[in-house]
Amino acid sequence: MSITNKSSPDNTNTAAETTPEKIAILGTGVAAMTSAFYLTDQPSWKEKYDITVYQMGWRAGGKGASGCNAEYGERIEEHGLHIWFGFYENAFKTIQETYKLLNRPEGAPLRTWEDAFKPHSFIALEEYIDKKWETWPINFPTNNLVPGTSERSANLWELLPAAYSWINEAIDELEPHLVSNSGNHIEKWLTKLSKEIGKDLKSINHATLHLKGLIDSLPKQTKNHDSGIINDIFMLFKAFNKLKNLLPIILDPILNDLPGVRRLFIIVDLGLTIITGMIEDNVFTKGFDVINNYDYKQWLIKHGANKKYTANSAAVIGFYDLAFAYVDGNEKKPNIEAGTMLRSFLKISLEFRGAIMWKMQAGMGDAIFAPFYQALKERGVKFEFFHKVEELIPEGNTVSTIKLTKQVNLKADIEEYNPLVEVYGHGSIEGEPPLDCWPSKPNYGQIDPIQAELLQEHDINLESFWSNWGKVYKEHTSKTLPEIILKKGVDFDKIIFGISVASLPHLCPKLLEKSEPLRLTTEKIKTVVTQAYQVWNNVTLEGLGWSHNPKADPTAQPVLSSFVEPFDTWACMDQLLCREDWPTAHQPKNIAYFCNVMPVDLFPPASDSSFPAKCYDTVKKNAMKNLTDDIYNIWPEVAKKGAFNWDILVDIHNQQGEARFDSQFWRANIDPSERYVQSVVDSTQYRLATDGSGFDNLYLTGDWIKTGLNVGCVEAATMAGMQTSRAICGHPETIHGEKDSN
Repeated sequence: MSITNKSSPDNTNTAAETTPEKIAILGTGVAAMTSAFYLTDQPSWKEKYDITVYQMGWRAGGKGASGCNAEYGERIEEHGLHIWFGFYENAFKTIQETYKLLNRPEGAPLRTWEDAFKPHSFIALEEYIDKKWETWPINFPTNNLVPGTSERSANLWELLPAAYSWINEAIDELEPHLVSNSGNHIEKWLTKLSKEIGKDLKSINHATLHLKGLIDSLPKQTKNHDSGIINDIFMLFKAFNKLKNLLPIILDPILNDLPGVRRLFIIVDLGLTIITGMIEDNVFTKGFDVINNYDYKQWLIKHGANKKYTANSAAVIGFYDLAFAYVDGNEKKPNIEAGTMLRSFLKISLEFRGAIMWKMQAGMGDAIFAPFYQALKERGVKFEFFHKVEELIPEGNTVSTIKLTKQVNLKADIEEYNPLVEVYGHGSIEGEPPLDCWPSKPNYGQIDPIQAELLQEHDINLESFWSNWGKVYKEHTSKTLPEIILKKGVDFDKIIFGISVASLPHLCPKLLEKSEPLRLTTEKIKTVVTQAYQVWNNVTLEGLGWSHNPKADPTAQPVLSSFVEPFDTWACMDQLLCREDWPTAHQPKNIAYFCNVMPVDLFPPASDSSFPAKCYDTVKKNAMKNLTDDIYNIWPEVAKKGAFNWDILVDIHNQQGEARFDSQFWRANIDPSERYVQSVVDSTQYRLATDGSGFDNLYLTGDWIKTGLNVGCVEAATMAGMQTSRAICGHPETIHGEKDSN
């Protein structure tokens, strides 16, 4: 085996105290790149730090990596569906600063963050009623706020008026149905409530307005809430709980037949259950984590949510789908902490700025990670691609050694790998510069020709945990891939571990033996495999038969969830058509992304290189079954039960029938570093702080550490990276939303 030490073995760390600390960042996901961004966010950073990023394979991005496939019109191929929520304050702030640093010229594609992100407000949920699917379209309101500019998180009591406004609006719309179907139920409820609060209430609307007035008059700070105010609110909500229990009795005869009434009922029932449950369980004073010993659905039922309509509604299932909250990828085993889910639910629905969602206008790799990479390179951060981390070795309470494999050599005349390619989008204006993008395959022209030929001949995936590249290389060259040994005090002083939690048993077994907290976080923080597929269609969204767009925005592109397994989530991604560069004869008119969890019974050892192909074959079968058996429910013009019109799929090879699907894209996210991080019941307590590994020079970062959000998403990963930088250098001092503000 060829072993390379990055420095001379007799070199000792005798440099002056002013020598910059060497920081090795392992991985290039959102958290790793964010930590590098804030470490270098001060003018004098080079005097303090010498930063090198090590990345397996040819591209940055972790679970958010994407690639442009030159063979298929530079189409964008993602790990799954990536859309930012409007409450992502830290993520937006960071990417806004990144785009400022790029300072792209006028006329350049994605010149500013406003070019890279566009607000999105239309969401659809699928309800399974009487053995058929019904679409629940929801066009969320917008506001004039700008994400990334908020100075502080909303106080939980400040969220109460916003939450109640949704309930109040739904009750107002329900009142005619309640009055016409209630007999004397409502009259009795009003009489009793009037006596309890000492006010003559004439109608449901009169009662809801009284409660709204009480809520609106609340002091914004918890310390200013006297027991009388809180008791008044509690008593009123108890009274509304009684109304909530009356609603299904009054409305049951019409709930199945009138979707609008059913959905209003779910909103009222869910909203009142959440607020009364938060009051009863002291969430407003103790924070969300106090109820993390319950699963979200279990907690809702505990506080009286209607089992038939609400607890199993699309409004609840959709959030489980969003968080891939199914143990082992089994949709019959939903599991997520009630507090963690509620925190996310309220932030998503009540704290958004501009719009509830923001869609990227290019692949995530090109809208996020190319700007990150270019900005950090310009600042002076070094990147070592094709460096696969093999193991971290401890010595006492420090990490003394990092073992890596150098996957490829560059051509003799190339000193540094350039990972990006230039892509001209469809319909680019003459003279418009291209967009720098990540390719879906390495830039083989920069790699040693013998290795490049072998990689392509054997279709080697250098990003795969199950890659057989080392074996193929040895069979053809009689050599082993070189091992690189990094030593503490010589090649690094501190380590930022930016690789996801499921990789710990493989890369840090000796660390787990020494650190009980690290071992527990590995065992208790669960991950799940996800699957995704993308299809490019030669008909428009309307041509597919989709007919549920809101009247206010007939051109909206739906984001849909709570649909049928094995793919419960679909998004129309037509905004990407202009960024791809298909031949004119094959220009798509619609792009559809699908994703979901994927059950995997057993993960074989890394030596079983056949495993990825088996999983990819499973995803292909699942996707084709989805199109054949289920898609007719939402695409009725191109499918019927048991049949799909394969001719609508764009195929530059002009195959016929089902064979056209071979030209689409699908993947199974099976690697330890790309599995989705879950928030199963009682797991938050085992999440570690960035400096909580038990080793004095090891910093953990990723959406799996304790961020305060504690759920898998870009915002949590950004917060983790900011926390890592702060633990090392003190910057940034403030991180939005890392504590529940009560």
